[in-house]
Amino acid sequence: MGREVLADLLADKRYTKVHSVGRRQLAGSIATHRKLAQHVVDFKDLSTLAALPAVDEVFIALGTTIKVAGSQEAFRAVDYEAVVAAARAARAQGATKLGVVSAMGADPRSSIFYNRVKGEMEVALAGLGFQSVVIARPSMLAGDREALNQPTRAGEGIALVISRVFKPLIPKDYRSITARDVAAGLVQGVQSTLSGVIHLLSGALQGAADRG
Repeated sequence: MGREVLADLLADKRYTKVHSVGRRQLAGSIATHRKLAQHVVDFKDLSTLAALPAVDEVFIALGTTIKVAGSQEAFRAVDYEAVVAAARAARAQGATKLGVVSAMGADPRSSIFYNRVKGEMEVALAGLGFQSVVIARPSMLAGDREALNQPTRAGEGIALVISRVFKPLIPKDYRSITARDVAAGLVQGVQSTLSGVIHLLSGALQGAADRG
């Protein structure tokens, strides 16, 4: 998701400088883009985020799974603590608009740990003083995780096949969606939102890349 957001920002003439924040240096042709400045940080030491440069907008697509993280505590350290710390650092550096990728079902009162953490993260971000906060809540992502060196999830392939076969019968908010559409919809949402907290479900994000 982060790669798609980054590609959209670099291609957009409205942005003269784009700062990427990650655990490692980017590779490939995108790494040498004239507008890109890379910042490698240690998300286990969130104080490293304090050195980020001044920005106008911030986009966060940081996340993991409980399986990959290894525990609920480790998952929360990434999907709540690191996300909120990155947003807080950007706000301190002048950012007035925030776009973040969350998840369908995010709810701070949910009995499901994953959804509850996502919901608590959304509430925390809304309280940081941004002029606008745009939150993308995509449904199941369609794409090749192995090509991105990401772990596949049990049953995900079957679910995607079912989703494609029965697509006309599935409400738009529950249909599988590409990372490209989510990224494009998030960027468009941040650019068009003047103030407040906006939630973008998959139905609103579908086809965003073609509208850009």
